[in-house]
Amino acid sequence: MPIRLRPAVVSDIGPHRSSNQDAAFTASWGAAVADGVGGGPSGDLASAALVHRLVPDPLLVADPEQLLARIREANWDLGAHVRRDPTLQGMATTFTGIFVAPGDRLLLAHTGDSRAYLLRHAQLERQTRDDSYVQALVDSGLLAPEAAASHPRRNIITASLGGGEEDIVSVAERFPVVGDRWLLCSDGVSDYLDDEEIGLMLLRHRDVAAAASALVRLALESGSRDNVTAVVCDVEEGEADAAEQAMFAGSAGELFQEHLDVIA
Repeated sequence: MPIRLRPAVVSDIGPHRSSNQDAAFTASWGAAVADGVGGGPSGDLASAALVHRLVPDPLLVADPEQLLARIREANWDLGAHVRRDPTLQGMATTFTGIFVAPGDRLLLAHTGDSRAYLLRHAQLERQTRDDSYVQALVDSGLLAPEAAASHPRRNIITASLGGGEEDIVSVAERFPVVGDRWLLCSDGVSDYLDDEEIGLMLLRHRDVAAAASALVRLALESGSRDNVTAVVCDVEEGEADAAEQAMFAGSAGELFQEHLDVIA
């Protein structure tokens, strides 16, 4: 049975930031969120450039290797910005996305600390592991999981995309069920809402746009000091539209391809 995504995205700059370094795209064939790495230059350019280079046209992938190749191409292009303008050295972004693949599969790509969650049969499960200093402490038993959200170094990430050949991204296969609900979000959401709050918002709002709006609103009300982006996707029966152009949000909605070419 073929599947497609019914997505919605909300991205808010938040009251404490001067620019939105989150970028996102949505389509029936895929969706993703990227977050410019904190402390580096031009995080908004990094996230927007990666997303635009990855999906300037509909991206229909057959297998993990093909998706990895496309992400590496987009990452190489990101590095080209730095090679043309050395002041951008250190520019990098996280990336978390899902893509419809043949055989009724989803491909989940991830690097950094933006997250993917799956709500299935009213049960929420995180689908990604944070590539972060704090997560490494938790994994080693040196930090309790409940202390991670308030750790002063929680924003130090250990993997991202910055145009380097050594950059790492993982791609995993998932076998979706019609009715699944996915959340892709930046850490402006996940650092300020626990899994129970996230699950409740996803369950409470049937409409994907309402769910995304509710999550962003709650994160801001909970004191988020970051940009806040939520992409909510429902898995439904039907063919993904192979001609559908992606819709962009956040920095990717502000910095269109022509603008990126001028900057480069």
